Amino acid sequence: DNIEPDKGTEKKETVKLSCSYSTSSEYVVLYWFRQYPNREPQYLLRKNARSSGDYEDTSDDRFHSAASRTSTELTITDVRLSDSAHYYCALRVAAQ
Repeated sequence: DNIEPDKGTEKKETVKLSCSYSTSSEYVVLYWFRQYPNREPQYLLRKNARSSGDYEDTSDDRFHSAASRTSTELTITDVRLSDSAHYYCALRVAAQ
């Protein structure tokens, strides 16, 4: 007998990473980067928060971010082995 996996039932995994921050500014821009060993950090996305609006700019449609007043969360859908890396969040206080 020949047994083959049912390719239609492969589950696409989702991972969520969170990052807390503190600032009194209402104009906040949040960034997510990832870094592979011995490589430069790689830009993933930018997310405006608070009074900066809800704009999001991403380098890959699998990456999305949500933000509250004190934290941000990176969601990676359809996780792949190549997503194994160190992830960093960064905050910039934007001009009004």
